[in-house]
Amino acid sequence: MARLNPVRGTHDILPDDNRRYRRVEETAYDVAGLYGFGEITTPVFEFTEVFSRTLGDTSDIVTKEMYTFEDRGGDLITLRPEGTAGIVRALISNGLQQDLPLKLFYRGPMFRYERPQKGRWREFRQVGIELLGVAAPIADIETIALAQQILSELGLADKVTLELNSLGDTESRAAYRDKLVAYLKQHESKLSEDSRMRLERNPLRILDSKDEGDRAIIADAPRLNDSLNEASRTFFDDVCTGLDDLGIPYEINPKLVRGLDYYCHTAFEFTTNELGAQGTVLAGGRYDGLSKQMGGPEAPGVGWAAGVERLSLLVDEGEAVPGPIAVIPMGDAAQRFAMTLTQKLRGKGFSVELGYSGNLGKRMKRADKLGACAAILIGDDELNRGSGTVRDMVTGEQSEVSWDAMEEHLARYR
Repeated sequence: MARLNPVRGTHDILPDDNRRYRRVEETAYDVAGLYGFGEITTPVFEFTEVFSRTLGDTSDIVTKEMYTFEDRGGDLITLRPEGTAGIVRALISNGLQQDLPLKLFYRGPMFRYERPQKGRWREFRQVGIELLGVAAPIADIETIALAQQILSELGLADKVTLELNSLGDTESRAAYRDKLVAYLKQHESKLSEDSRMRLERNPLRILDSKDEGDRAIIADAPRLNDSLNEASRTFFDDVCTGLDDLGIPYEINPKLVRGLDYYCHTAFEFTTNELGAQGTVLAGGRYDGLSKQMGGPEAPGVGWAAGVERLSLLVDEGEAVPGPIAVIPMGDAAQRFAMTLTQKLRGKGFSVELGYSGNLGKRMKRADKLGACAAILIGDDELNRGSGTVRDMVTGEQSEVSWDAMEEHLARYR
């Protein structure tokens, strides 16, 4: 029989990994709650148009990375590659424009067909937030502050750097587009095939190119910052001032861009040097035009998303989780009593493992392998005396404890 393996780019999330993932997700959830964000869960798959209309038919995600299929009803369906489009779709579908502003937190799996690498999978988990309905810089500031606090709570403040840039408003980007196209036309023959295709339809996407030849050309391209009008400069200055007021350090990165037309003003990333070349762990920005592009109302938005797997690679293990209490019965009568005792202790909040079979030595070895903090030994003698033998698995000390006093005695192991 052929050896069975997970599909390339997927992996089984074993208990140790799940503990780290849960720590990242629960920390993000708890901190988001402090800022007034409520949790939203959108479907794992959407009509393909939700993503193709918003991400653009020239983006790498749409042309190369989406998992798209035709269902039995003939509809074209896509596993979600990111969270924002589905949430804005939910805003429109549920008529939530009456409730603006909306502060939404999400978490869950995303899917992209890309080359797997450290902390990046084809099925991966994200946490993220979207703040919809606020056009002022205060929303950008609060969004970034929330991200920074989550990273601090995870102990990552000294491991990441906040990079910041302005994409300007529609007028600024239009002026920049003209300058960029004029420059790239001079080097058109040296651009990659993808970038030549994008040159006419969406030249800003070329700035996101991973092709080495393209990147060499982009290095000397005009900077978007030089095309910002007064309103855009004021908006960005207000964001920076707000971050300064909150004591949040940042670096201006003029090369940080977003190729999608609906992105505007603030773009930001938290990056690290501890995960190799792909160092972004959290990225976001303002997207005021997205709702209208999807056929919905005017609803300015700003948000970010973070990869759970990548963040989990950076976080410390944290406080050790106490191991379970092992209940080890010997004999049929003890087995029946042990089941009752085990359920009673679990009902009081103790983590308990019941030894199922094997002699005393084998059951003790299993308790040790589980990292048990204590073991309760039950045999005929213990049943007759109305007590159990409790062994501390760290010190090896043993004591006989009556069943009535058992819960109090075990409190140290809770």
